[in-house]
Amino acid sequence: MTFRLGLTGSIGMGKTTTAGFFAQAGIPVWDADAAVHRLYAPGGAAVLPLQSLFPGLAGDAIDRAALRALIAADSLTLPQIEAVVHPLVAADRAEFAAKTVSDIAVFDIPLLYEKGSEAEMDAVLLVTAPADLQRQRVLARGTMTEAQFAQILARQMPDADKRARASHIVETLDLTATRAYVSALITHIRGRHA
Repeated sequence: MTFRLGLTGSIGMGKTTTAGFFAQAGIPVWDADAAVHRLYAPGGAAVLPLQSLFPGLAGDAIDRAALRALIAADSLTLPQIEAVVHPLVAADRAEFAAKTVSDIAVFDIPLLYEKGSEAEMDAVLLVTAPADLQRQRVLARGTMTEAQFAQILARQMPDADKRARASHIVETLDLTATRAYVSALITHIRGRHA
């Protein structure tokens, strides 16, 4: 039976890098953000339902910037989008889990606690960093403003609350130390759940 490890953390905490270390170790990783990208891509399962809800979203794919603008303009938009997208993401995750034959699988879910997905996991690894480093990382990407960053943080559970709930915690201050932590955690899980 596959051990399901939830991987979560707020924006800019180092989830993508940490997930990459699991993948490099041969552990299959399901990525919620990648699933959303597939759903929004040409032919993706979310394209037609979202276009019917928001007729201004023309084209064969969903423009994420256009969605962000809709969300910023009307607070009622996000729940409508989530009602379409979250069941599709859950189905994608379930399909991945059903096909996985590895002893461990990682589920990279930014809103794991916010959406109650921890109930599907055997353990949760929280990826974290100090707030000033988090802000620096996010703004250095050049893809969002300070206001957009604040808006995303407001929708995410505070890091302290996530720390209180997580089975495992890694601070992503140093790549070498984070990679070593991932390796040790894989060994730990395999030792306890062999």
